[in-house]
Amino acid sequence: MPKIVDHAQRRDEIAHVACQVVAHYGFEQATVARIARAAGYTTGMVAHYYESKQDIILAALRLILLRIEERLTRERASSDANLLEVLSEALAIDGQRFTECAFWMAFWGQVSADKKLKRLNAWVHREYMRLFARCFDQHWQEWKAWPQPVRDQVLRSMVTFINGLTASAVTSPRDWPAGMQIEQLRLQLDLLRQWANAQRADVRQARAKADNTKLVRRAG
Repeated sequence: MPKIVDHAQRRDEIAHVACQVVAHYGFEQATVARIARAAGYTTGMVAHYYESKQDIILAALRLILLRIEERLTRERASSDANLLEVLSEALAIDGQRFTECAFWMAFWGQVSADKKLKRLNAWVHREYMRLFARCFDQHWQEWKAWPQPVRDQVLRSMVTFINGLTASAVTSPRDWPAGMQIEQLRLQLDLLRQWANAQRADVRQARAKADNTKLVRRAG
């Protein structure tokens, strides 16, 4: 009886191995032959599922993004899970997450010289913004009360911060153990929350002042 092959699972397996190979060897050295060898397949077998190395990298990116989304949005045992706990899922705090972050770094190193990768990176950035916005909305009660420009700024700051923190953790892992990464994330969240609440208060004051000015003009 012929063996039943789950082709979708095999594609994901190759993409997962590609993440590991890119993270370990870098983008240029992650050849199709090396990826195939690491996956335990022939180059011809990998070519059956992917036409090129770039197709494999694209699949790997999508796989990582899907895994991050699952971790950020999964149901948690504790109903009062806070934003720090949730966003920590995006940090390089264990082996799997370290590999994902190392893959991103290798990918970013190629973006500036490749127009297709630039477009792909822009899509990834938008997906991260969407995911983080969902997390803020679910775990910060005052999120909806902030003006849209304030929310946008908080999102941009958080994405930039996590990108920088994970890059530091990948390049200097001994200097950035999991506990230190989480503590820095906690501090950044506290600062952003304070700033956003202050911005909201300033907007309220400005509106109140404008309303008072209108009333005075009408009275006069």
